[in-house]
Amino acid sequence: MITPRGDIMSKRTKSVFFILLFLFAFYSTVSHVTNLSLSDLDEWMAAKFNNKETRDVEALIYKEQELSEKGLKAKNAPQTYVSSAVVEAVQLLEESIDLSQYPSREVVATGYTAGYESTGKTPEHPAYGVTFSGVNVKRDLYSTIAADLDMFPLGTILFIPGYGYGVVADIGGAIKGNKLDLYFPTVNDVYQQWGKQTLDVYVVQEGTGEITEEDLENLNQDESLQVFRSQIRQ
Repeated sequence: MITPRGDIMSKRTKSVFFILLFLFAFYSTVSHVTNLSLSDLDEWMAAKFNNKETRDVEALIYKEQELSEKGLKAKNAPQTYVSSAVVEAVQLLEESIDLSQYPSREVVATGYTAGYESTGKTPEHPAYGVTFSGVNVKRDLYSTIAADLDMFPLGTILFIPGYGYGVVADIGGAIKGNKLDLYFPTVNDVYQQWGKQTLDVYVVQEGTGEITEEDLENLNQDESLQVFRSQIRQ
C-alpha cells in the first residue's frame, strides 16, 4: 500500500511542530526557574559550551607540557658511561705490542676492588688496599692483579687484552688454577669495564716471587708507554 505524499509531509510537519513546542516549553520552564530570559539562557548555554571547550583545550595543552617536561628531565638526567678513553688507550696499547712473542695461557678473569665487597675490608682497616705482596693496589699502565701463585709467581707480568699489563701482587681464596682477579678502583668499573671473561693472557715476564712498590713504580715510569698512562689511570 502506498502512502500519499501529502500524508507524509503532514506527519513531518507535525513532528517538527511538536519538537519546537517541546523546546519552547523547556526554555520557558528553565527561564522561569532560574529567572533568566530566553536570550540570557542562550548566552549561558553558549558560554557553558565554550567554557567546556576551553577547559578541554587547556587540559590538552597542560598534558602536552607535562609530557614534554618529563621527556626533558629524562633527556637531561645524568647518564653513566664506560670511559671510552680508557678502552681506547688499552686498545692502542695492545696494538703497539707484538703479543705473538709471548707464551699464552687461557684464564678466567674477573674484576675486584679493594672494598668490602671483594676483600671484606673497609677503609678503616689497616690493611685496606694492601695486597698479599705488601704493595698497594694500583690501576695504571701496570696494574696489580691476583693469581694462583703456583701458576703465576709474585711479580709475574701478564698482558691481558682489554685490560693492559697486570703484575701479580695478590692472591685470593677463590683464585685457584687458571683464574685471575684484575684490580679496578670501583665496583662500577668492574661491572662496566670488565665483568667476567674467559680469554688468553700473555706471559711477558715470569716473576721471581716478590714485587715491591719501587718495582711497580719503575714499571709505570716506562717512558715509551707514558702516552697511554693518563687515560688508563682515569
